[in-house]
Amino acid sequence: MKLQQLRYIVEIERQGLNVSEAAEVLYTSQPGVSKQIKLLEDELGIAIFERSGKRFTGITEPGRVVIDIARRILREAENLKRASGEFSSGDSGKLVLAATHTQARYALPTVVRDFVARHPRVKLEMHQGNPVQIADWVASGEADFGIATESLGEHPQLVSFPVQQWSHCVIAPAGHAILASQPLALQELARWPLITYDAAFTGRSRINRAFERLEIEPNIALTALDADVIKTYVSLGLGLGIIAKLAFDPQRDAGLVAIDAGHLFESNTTRLAVRRGSYLRRFDYDFIELFAPHLNKRVVEMTLQGGGEAWQL
Repeated sequence: MKLQQLRYIVEIERQGLNVSEAAEVLYTSQPGVSKQIKLLEDELGIAIFERSGKRFTGITEPGRVVIDIARRILREAENLKRASGEFSSGDSGKLVLAATHTQARYALPTVVRDFVARHPRVKLEMHQGNPVQIADWVASGEADFGIATESLGEHPQLVSFPVQQWSHCVIAPAGHAILASQPLALQELARWPLITYDAAFTGRSRINRAFERLEIEPNIALTALDADVIKTYVSLGLGLGIIAKLAFDPQRDAGLVAIDAGHLFESNTTRLAVRRGSYLRRFDYDFIELFAPHLNKRVVEMTLQGGGEAWQL
């Protein structure tokens, strides 16, 4: 039995039983993957995959057990590398962050600056994506940490930590009639074209729920993946924007005015997630505490040992 065989069966499941795509991800050939799967099945004495001719059509009941165990073995093999690397290389290594644009652009810059100053020998990589992509990257081991508002708390392979709560604001061009509507009401907001986040992003589900509760149909004229794009189109007069409050800066966003919308939409919680069972290095703990000072090493370790989500803010 080889670790590579275990990687093959885990990746095949991840690719929806598509052996060709699994082979491409693993930089090998489809026949080679198929051969190794057959050798593993012969050694274990069970069929892992259901077949129709040469195609995999499903996962057998014992196959699901084998894949779950294989996933744990591969995770522990990776933990061995991380642990040995920490002791052999000292304060060096690589830390991969996956974050949404809002977090990468507005919440993380000072944290990254301070981390790099503290750990100059650690190579830092940042991947940007939507919350679903971020959760998948962390679950698969492609990223060490995921930072987002949506998706991370519900993923079964992740342990998530609440970092901070935030609210939305409505942005409008200076002089817009909506600025006279105080306090702002959803009924008034629904009269105007709205520009906000794509459905997968930054608390969009809470925006939708607020309108649904009052049975109001908002006029969503445009959706975008990040606040900077939303602000650009608001500046062009195409509608009012609904963005994360932390993404608005009066000096940087000259010509726009923000109206607090905390009373209209539920508050949101930024979460930091790690893969369940991951070994965290010293500089991993440092990054977490820089980003969320209440999440010191002791608190993180207790949460990881419990295997669930940290307390609510």
